[in-house]
Amino acid sequence: MKLLLPIFFVAISVVARAAEGADPEALFREGVEAFYAAKPKESVTAFDRLIVAAPEIKPRLWQRGLALYLAGDYQGGREQFELHQKVNAHDVENAAWHFVCVARAENVAAARKALIPIRGDARVPMKEVHALFAGTGSVEEVLKAAESGEGEELKDHRCYAHLYLGLYFEALGDVEQAKAHMLKAAKEFRMDHYMGTCAQVHVKVRGW
Repeated sequence: MKLLLPIFFVAISVVARAAEGADPEALFREGVEAFYAAKPKESVTAFDRLIVAAPEIKPRLWQRGLALYLAGDYQGGREQFELHQKVNAHDVENAAWHFVCVARAENVAAARKALIPIRGDARVPMKEVHALFAGTGSVEEVLKAAESGEGEELKDHRCYAHLYLGLYFEALGDVEQAKAHMLKAAKEFRMDHYMGTCAQVHVKVRGW
């Protein structure tokens, strides 16, 4: 998952300011900053105001989906990730977050049935993460795949692996395993990009 491109805001900001007197870039930053401060409900509020100012941006706001999940609005998160799939069809992370939203709103069986099929995400260890969530892979395969590269690249792979293992076990209701993996992503393999920060936010929101 990647941050929205600034050029996208150039295309919509003039219209949004004229229509609503709002600054979409400022609202986006407000949503991100609230999320980074472990305030997911406030983050959702800012992103919702952004959508009012610039409705066309909603499908791209996967950041809102993360905030909805941590705010406990699992149905809202599911809807956001389904909408995002229409503009980002090859992202395992979107399928994984959609899975955990469905699992928390309903159950794991329903989440597996609704799992979004993904092809073409070559990032490590996304293929193995998707297989795990589908019920055809294993934790061991995710961890093994993450042991590639060296230095910061290796650390990043491990961060992603433990982030999604944490989410997986949270979906299964295994709090201890979820906590152990999420703490590894947030601390031992800490990365300060958006998804690395998401792990840090996750442990703060959960009180881990």
